[in-house]
Order: sequence, then structure tokens, then C-alpha cells
Amino acid sequence: MPKLHEIRADYDAETIVMYQAYAPAIAEPALAAQRFVAPFSFGRMTWIKPSFLWLMHRSNWGRKAGQERILAVRIRRTGWEHALSLAVLTSPEATVFRSPDEWSKAFAEAKVHIQWDTERNLRGGPLPCYSIQVGVGRDLIREYAESWVVAIEDRTPLVRKMYQQIQAGHADSAAKSLPRERPYAVDEKIARRLLIDP
Repeated sequence: MPKLHEIRADYDAETIVMYQAYAPAIAEPALAAQRFVAPFSFGRMTWIKPSFLWLMHRSNWGRKAGQERILAVRIRRTGWEHALSLAVLTSPEATVFRSPDEWSKAFAEAKVHIQWDTERNLRGGPLPCYSIQVGVGRDLIREYAESWVVAIEDRTPLVRKMYQQIQAGHADSAAKSLPRERPYAVDEKIARRLLIDP
């Protein structure tokens, strides 16, 4: 059984996979360049998620307007861990902050935001655990897009196939295509600050 707050991801010794959903106008140039390029916005926060099924819930399996293309973005673990080291939670958790004011100041100055959202199953139902979302702020976006990204893969055809299987009552077949996500350990100090269970 997954812990309440833990990072689960598809990763290897050097890299970790994040999922993002974009309109074709952003996804296609990114796939061609194998990094994010215009019209991708470098002027606002971008949210990256290691949970495939959470993004399927968020994008309705790539069927929401502006989220039609599902990208698997493989980034360097050094970049991912740098982001976590700079991150501040999006809510003033009493176990982390001494006061709402302390959180408010830290949040306003943070280059990275962390949000925990209810994890989802294959059919979009809630699970009794959370999935991490990482908001990379404007100060780090260019570094993310140009230095952390190792490869970008279009998962849209797979997503469409899986959705069709689920709709046809073949969820077991769709489940076979799920990426292998396993717990990802982080530094103890960072874990405490981001509510990650030991």
C-alpha cells in the first residue's frame, strides 16, 4: 500500500519522468526540438507531475481543450532534486511552519511550489494517498526547459488506446500499459519540509 505522501515515479539512475498535457501548438515544436521552445511560455509557472494517472484524471485522458497532447518529459534527477530543495508547500502546514505569516513569506519568495493532490486509479476514482505536483517558477523555467530536459516523448497514441480499452470494458488490458512508478526517496530534511512520509 502506498504511503499517504510519497513520490512515486518512473525513474532510472540519472533521470525521472514527468507528465504534462499541452495543446498541439506547444507539444509539436517541443517534440521536434526535444526541449521546450516557443510558444511554450517562459514567463509563468509550469507544473510537472510524476504520476501518469493523476494527469489522466486532470486532462480527462487528453480530451480537455488545450491538453490534447500528453508528453512524457524525461528530466535529470539533479534538476528534479534541485527543484525539491527550493520548494515550499502551497498551504501553511502547522508541522512545517511556525505561523501562517512565516509560510506566507516563504511561499511568496519560493521559486518552486509543491502541492499534494488525491491520487487516482485507472477509472479516475480517488485513492487513499496523494500525488505530488511541482510548480517550477519563472526563475527556473528556462533552466528546466533547456538544461533539465533530456527527452520528450509523445504518449498521446498510447493514452488514446488505453482510454478506448477502458471505455470498452477492458481496463485490465489498459493497466498493462501503465508506466512502472515506484517510490522515490529524497533527502530527509527535504522530506520533512515537504510532508513526504519516511
